Amino acid sequence: GGAGGLIRPSRVSTRLPVVRPPAPLSVVLTAFCAQLICLYYHPDRQSADAPAEAVEECVRKFIEIDQAWKILGHEETKKEYDLLRLEDDLRNLGPVDAQVYLEEMSWNEDDHSFSLSCRCGGKYRVSKDEAEEVTLISCDTCSLIVELLHRS
Repeated sequence: GGAGGLIRPSRVSTRLPVVRPPAPLSVVLTAFCAQLICLYYHPDRQSADAPAEAVEECVRKFIEIDQAWKILGHEETKKEYDLLRLEDDLRNLGPVDAQVYLEEMSWNEDDHSFSLSCRCGGKYRVSKDEAEEVTLISCDTCSLIVELLHRS
């Protein structure tokens, strides 16, 4: 090994997933676990005498894991996924209290976001980038939700 008993990067590069240095440990562990799970369910790694149903289940899980990693393993697609998930969660909280156009919201130069006062005294906030993608915004104080309408 190298200094302090560490293995030189060139010796482990074929065994570890590709992550850009200096990646936090959590990123490395997530990528490594995803790779291990994919290997476990990979169709080519199944026993030749395994029942067909078990192999089919492994193929199904492998495809699900691969699709999830394609989304969650990349910053842009994960951001899009997170926004969709947030909207789904908000839809499950309750009905939309109001519909507003972005032009009706106030621009905040300090944090580059739009805001709207809620009847509870809180604020509905959305960043400039998110405003193009989200349709539901929750109040930062209560459970009320507004729908952000986009002009065509």
